[in-house]
Amino acid sequence: MRIVIFGTGGAGGYFGAQLARAGEDVVFIARGEHLNAIRTHGLRIEDPAGETVIQPAQSTDEPSQVANADVIILGVKAWQVSAAAEAMRPMIGPETFVVPLQNGVEAPSQLAAVLGTDKVLGGLCGTLSYVTAPGRIRNLGGIGFVKLGELDNRRSERSERLRQAFAKSGVNVEVPADINSALWKKFLLVTAFGGVGAVTRSPIGVVRTVPETRRLLEQCMAEVLTVARARKVALSEAVIADTMILIDGLDANGTTSLQRDIMDGKPTELEAWNGAVTRLAREVAVATPLHDFIYWSLLPHELRARNKVSF
Repeated sequence: MRIVIFGTGGAGGYFGAQLARAGEDVVFIARGEHLNAIRTHGLRIEDPAGETVIQPAQSTDEPSQVANADVIILGVKAWQVSAAAEAMRPMIGPETFVVPLQNGVEAPSQLAAVLGTDKVLGGLCGTLSYVTAPGRIRNLGGIGFVKLGELDNRRSERSERLRQAFAKSGVNVEVPADINSALWKKFLLVTAFGGVGAVTRSPIGVVRTVPETRRLLEQCMAEVLTVARARKVALSEAVIADTMILIDGLDANGTTSLQRDIMDGKPTELEAWNGAVTRLAREVAVATPLHDFIYWSLLPHELRARNKVSF
């Protein structure tokens, strides 16, 4: 398959590298010093097993230079999804489809609003990966998966082709029976993990060990479960216990991009994570006091990063 990675950050770069290493025709969309480093030295992935270098790596900052894309895997930040949909128009052919990997539950509808529902699959991923320097991505190991599927949950040839490409690359990949449910399960995880980590400034190994913050994680998840059910999303009672088992297996030093960006003073995905919980909850008249607190507490830092307040 001709696969375009639109946004070569931690997740997009990591999974794109696995696909390229397995022999898929992968093009990386990047920019600035990150792009220059990829062009000069290749895309370097560091993980517990060592270092992998994709060199030469097809890369560009101009989507119009890329033709005949079978699939575009979207790895930009959540607030960039709508703009990315407009920018990728030159790459969209009759059979091209887009798979967003953003954390959150709104990216598929945002893409569909620009490109049409028939061009979009649902998608999500799990990886503790982040850019450490231009052209370099570090993966902490442990969690690592991709889930994808048609928005109406029908089985399709295109989703199966992409599933096979990921499987061939060694990525744990699945086409779940209900992609919307899968998106909300991930949403439940990241909004608790990211939000609690950001307000406590602590890695997951500490958060899950201290009884009070462990309980905070569980209560944040319970709020998302209530919102999901009010919105007719099928999530089971076991989802919180299952998610805590997953959290207990993460690298103790693990943090989310939300937490890292808050601490680094960068714009974050707060609106698509805890902000989205509060917004989606209001639409169905559900109270989410913990997510309200997390969102409101982090909002001044978000506004400062976007030059809307100064302190």
